[in-house]
Formats: sequence, structure tokens, C-alpha cells
Amino acid sequence: MSRTEMTSRERVRTALRHRTPDRVPFDLSSTQVTAISNVAYANLRRFLGLPPAEPVMIDVVQQVCIPHEDILQRFEVDTRGLFPLVSTNWNLDIRDEGDAWTFVDEWQCKHRRPKDGHYFSLCESPLADAELTRAAVDAVRWPDPADPRRWASLRDRAIAFRDAGYAVVLRGLCAGILEMACRLRPMELLMMDLAVGDAAALHLLAKLAELKARYWEAALADLGDVVDVAVEADDYGTQHSMLISPDMYRRLLKPLQAELLQVVRKRLVDGFIFFHSCGNVRQLIPDFIEIGVDVLNPIHIRATGMEPQALKRDFGRAICFWGGGVDTQGVLPNGTPDQVREDVRRNVAALAPGGGYVFNTVHNIQGDVPPENILAMWEAFREVASYA
Repeated sequence: MSRTEMTSRERVRTALRHRTPDRVPFDLSSTQVTAISNVAYANLRRFLGLPPAEPVMIDVVQQVCIPHEDILQRFEVDTRGLFPLVSTNWNLDIRDEGDAWTFVDEWQCKHRRPKDGHYFSLCESPLADAELTRAAVDAVRWPDPADPRRWASLRDRAIAFRDAGYAVVLRGLCAGILEMACRLRPMELLMMDLAVGDAAALHLLAKLAELKARYWEAALADLGDVVDVAVEADDYGTQHSMLISPDMYRRLLKPLQAELLQVVRKRLVDGFIFFHSCGNVRQLIPDFIEIGVDVLNPIHIRATGMEPQALKRDFGRAICFWGGGVDTQGVLPNGTPDQVREDVRRNVAALAPGGGYVFNTVHNIQGDVPPENILAMWEAFREVASYA
């Protein structure tokens, strides 16, 4: 088959095999970390002269949505996401507390969104006592990760996406092991617990890994043969350094991640493992490769150590990059359309050669991004995306 005849699914899978497809694949909203905010989406529809449409929310906390098919077709999006019922889109009893909206999720974490705000933020955690104990961890009313209602309608949807020629992406149960631990236990307390090697904190990490594994075992028993990409995550980086040391990651989290990804790999019939980790995670990329990560996201190009050319040079043969196509902290919301185009051209030139690259922004498109800049991003991408 010639490159010009590739379907979207063939294009994505070719790229993720470190080969060159006809053009760089384009992703928008196949995951909750490669999506667009409902505000930016409404503005984009208006700018393009399309009628208003109720957003299909995939993550209420982040306020991001799936574009309707007219936009997905307009931007020639190669991916389609499967979104199981999880804490950010299921059983949400959102309450009016005067100056804010609030809800308590299935992990017993409370979230709050000011009525003049754009997002929900964590405001209460179930393990907030000064001392953490194993008994307290065990007493949490844990959600059932293997509840089949979570993915009851997704198999038919996945088959329809595949029949239409798209790559199918399945999100996981929740945020990463460390990130979820920092939600259940206030971050400043958990970090101290981990620093002193508190056994109860390690028990909490292990419990979260166990719940994640149970989700993947059950979900992929039903969907493993119709999914191209399985999405896991854990945020370890900041703008300049890391939340925890590489040594702590390797001692406490890497073994749990390795076992979890083995569960995914065993049940993902012919697919790829996507791992999202924000910030400066350069020191951990060899570890990610070692434990079986196929795809790194979001390629936080403004973070220290995450310069695209160097990442491609040093790791591009061993891991694929998904994202990093345009800077979402400065250029996309605040730059001119010409600055957006320049950033896109520079990043695609660094990350795309030889395959192993899927275009997306650095994390979600936020509500303050002008629609002119989204269109400029797309136009510049299309100018440089071809491998011909």
C-alpha cells in the first residue's frame, strides 16, 4: 500500500512502530490529556462559522471535551478515544455551595470550582489526618475498578471507530499512582511520609497500583483486541526539576509501574502503551523505556531538559513522542498566529523525522487560546506534516 492510501489507523500504527507513514498523525481529544477545553472549543466553532453544539465532556475537573464529528473531520484527526466511566465523568453529584460548585468523587476526594472559575480543584482529601496508618488506608471506601458498567458500551464504539479507519485509544481508571496518592493524602504530608519511608504511605501506593491493575485486567478482557493505544500516567516533573528524586522513583514507584504495565501488555493484543508524565522527566526516560512504555506524552518542551531535538536524538529510536507540537504555556495562548506557526514548524522538524511521532499540543488546549491560533497551528502542521 502506498503512503497516500493510509487510513488514520495505519498512519498512527506505522508511526508508533518507528516507521514513516504518509504524514505525521494528528491527535485531538483521544485522551483527557490531549484534549480541548469546552470554552476554547465553543470559541473555535463560532470562529469557523459552525452552529453551537453542546460539548461532550470527558473530564469535568479539567473541563475538557470531545469535538463533534464536523470538527474532527475538518481537522483530519486520526484518533478516536474511548472514555470509560470514571471519577471525572460518572455519578457526579455537583452541588451549589453559594460561591462555588462542588462534588465528591468516587475516591472520596472533594473538588471545588468557583462560579467565576474555569476548573475544579481538589479541596478535601480522605486521608488528611496528621498520621497515616495502614488501617486508615484500608478503611477508605475504595471504588470498584472492575465494574463492567465502566466500559459497557465501549466495545461497539471501538469497532465502529476501527471500521471507519481510526486508531482507538483507551484511557485508564484514574490519574497516576503518585498523583492519586497526593489527592487522597495532602501532598505536603505524603511527600514527608515517602521521605521517611513510612510503611503506610507505601501501602497506599501499592493499593493504588492494585486497583489500576484490576481495572486493566477487566477492561482489556473485553477491549484488548480492539484497542490500539492504552493510556497510563503519572506526573513526576516540574518546570525545572522533579517532584521526587530519580532514586525515590526507582525504589518506590518504578517496580509498581513495571508490574502494572506488564498487566496491560499481557492483555493488549496488538497495541501500544502510552505514558503521560508532565514536566522535566528526562532522567526517567530510560526507566520508562525499560519498563515497557512505547509512547511518552506530553513532551513538555519548555521544561528544563526537554528540548525536542535532544530528546529525539537521545531516545527517538527507543520511544515514541506524542505531543510537544506547540507550546501551550506561552505561544499558543499568547503568541501571534505567525509565532504559533513558527513554533509548530520547529517542533515538528525536531520530533517527526523517521516516524515515532504523533502531533498534539503540550497538554490540553486551554480556554484562553484564541481560535485564530488553533487554526494557525493546524495550518502550519499540515504544511510540514508530509513525509513525501
